Amino acid sequence: MQRRMLSQEEEAAVGRDDLEVRREDQDKINKFSRLHQREMLLEDDLKSRAKEKEDLEEISSELELADEDDKVPYKLGDAFILLPLPEVQQLLSKSTDKIEQSVSATENKLGDIREEMNSLKVELYARFGKSINLET
Repeated sequence: MQRRMLSQEEEAAVGRDDLEVRREDQDKINKFSRLHQREMLLEDDLKSRAKEKEDLEEISSELELADEDDKVPYKLGDAFILLPLPEVQQLLSKSTDKIEQSVSATENKLGDIREEMNSLKVELYARFGKSINLET
């Protein structure tokens, strides 16, 4: 009978299969999972805000063609009111600025979450090697 030598990866995998999952490890895995869910929600939020900003910019472009003396319908809540064109343009500009600030804050949160996720990945892969899959 011929014995085959195990590669370093196989030896590492064999040695790690029987590792006990400690409470601390499970807490890290759970935290990674929660962060991943939050990351996905924030990414969806960013996409919707980008679409909203694009729509506002498109409306602003269209309004540049309107006559200065025109009254333009502007949506406030569930109702539309007629406002002078310059006022509508100013309101659209403020809305775009608010969205940009919100996007910036969300991107910062997303960066923090990803940084924390990467830190957890390093710790968990160091402990469990290929026995755990944290790829998202």
